[in-house]
Amino acid sequence: MENPKANKRIDVLDYIRGFALLGIILVNILALLHIKIPDPLTIDASYQRFLYLFVEGRFYTIFSFLFGVGFYLFITRANAKGKKGHVLFLRRIAAMFVFGIFHSLFHPGEALMVYAICGFITLPFYKVNKHINLAISIILIIIFGVMGIKVALPLPLILLGLACGQYEIFEKLKQKTKQLFIFTVIMLILSMIGLYIQYLNMPEQPFETMILLSEDGPLDQASKFLQIGVTNGPIISAFYIGILLLLLQTNIVQTILSPLKYYGRMAFTNYIGQTAFILLFGRIFHFITNLTYVQTLYLCLAIYAIQILFSVVWLQYFKMGPLEWIWRMFTYWQTVPLRKTVIKENHVQNHGGL
Repeated sequence: MENPKANKRIDVLDYIRGFALLGIILVNILALLHIKIPDPLTIDASYQRFLYLFVEGRFYTIFSFLFGVGFYLFITRANAKGKKGHVLFLRRIAAMFVFGIFHSLFHPGEALMVYAICGFITLPFYKVNKHINLAISIILIIIFGVMGIKVALPLPLILLGLACGQYEIFEKLKQKTKQLFIFTVIMLILSMIGLYIQYLNMPEQPFETMILLSEDGPLDQASKFLQIGVTNGPIISAFYIGILLLLLQTNIVQTILSPLKYYGRMAFTNYIGQTAFILLFGRIFHFITNLTYVQTLYLCLAIYAIQILFSVVWLQYFKMGPLEWIWRMFTYWQTVPLRKTVIKENHVQNHGGL
């Protein structure tokens, strides 16, 4: 008999994916449209500081972590259905790598290839004890974070997601509200400390967004500020996840944020779609190098509206996003139905009167 858990979707993960997408585009758009450093003492300069305090390095870490959780759930559920989960996962990340190669032609900083490689590296850890996986991931996150090696963080974050999957952190969350509250408060305190330290090292003038290092450490104030931001990233991300999960314990918040759930269910389509929309609008309206920091926010808001509306409408008629559907066919190497099946009930009319 098939395990009912094998098909049950964990909605809170979709909410978090949607939330992560909202933050990722705010930073990616800067590089894709070649946005110039803002002028001093302007709202653009303030917005740049806001981005690098609260957004940059906070949302890709969430996405990396979620990839690890999804990695565990995918193999576990495939095995529960009697399929070869490891084989299917290898096909899945191979297809992701191919998508990533294509995506990198338009977005050199894209994450799909990195996730595919990290997924391959962490695959053997699926059978490793969850306590060991948790310990290794946290130690590596601390090491890479303190050193400010942003490019190395996805690997331990994915392993952390795998460990959390093993611990079934996202199962029966309503029974874990107290533990979740304590975790969120701790992450809030650590985040405030980290942000205060980063704020103290904030450059007086708008800055280049690249970390320049020498043997003695950061070469300038901006590099030191950005490096501290990398260190803070996983902690602030953990707080964001914690507060969102606490809010989602109430039905009213679930209802209000339900569009975010649909946005997250189509995360693969929407992640690549963000790049497409940014470059399309950039070409059509000559936005490349011509927008200010704040104007990129307005463009992101427009893309949010388009993508969230599309996701909500699309999922009323289809089981998954268009790119998720293609990805799934590559994974299982067979055609899968996309359109939702509508079961028509035969109503028997009563002609006898009341």
